[in-house]
Amino acid sequence: MSPPLVQLRRWHAALAPVVLAPLLLTVLSGMAYRLLKDWAGLGRDQVHWLMVLHEGEWLGHWAEPIYVLLNGLGLLWMLGSGGWMLVRRWAPQRPAGPPAP
Repeated sequence: MSPPLVQLRRWHAALAPVVLAPLLLTVLSGMAYRLLKDWAGLGRDQVHWLMVLHEGEWLGHWAEPIYVLLNGLGLLWMLGSGGWMLVRRWAPQRPAGPPAP
């Protein structure tokens, strides 16, 4: 494995635990909001608390955009680095040196 790929794998593994909780909160609250509104027939006011969680409003007015930005960047990083590692794994392996005579 090439040194840059090893470094990418280390950064990916180091950041994964940090972005896991915020991404799970965002995904689960967004899904619950939509499904409870559409399938359970709850009103917007009844499930608004899920949007408060989903959008990071619970952090306060000044921190909400920071939460959204970091959540989005964390997701993009995990998708990009994970996708790159997957593509590199699927790529045909090149021989390390010249072919043997």
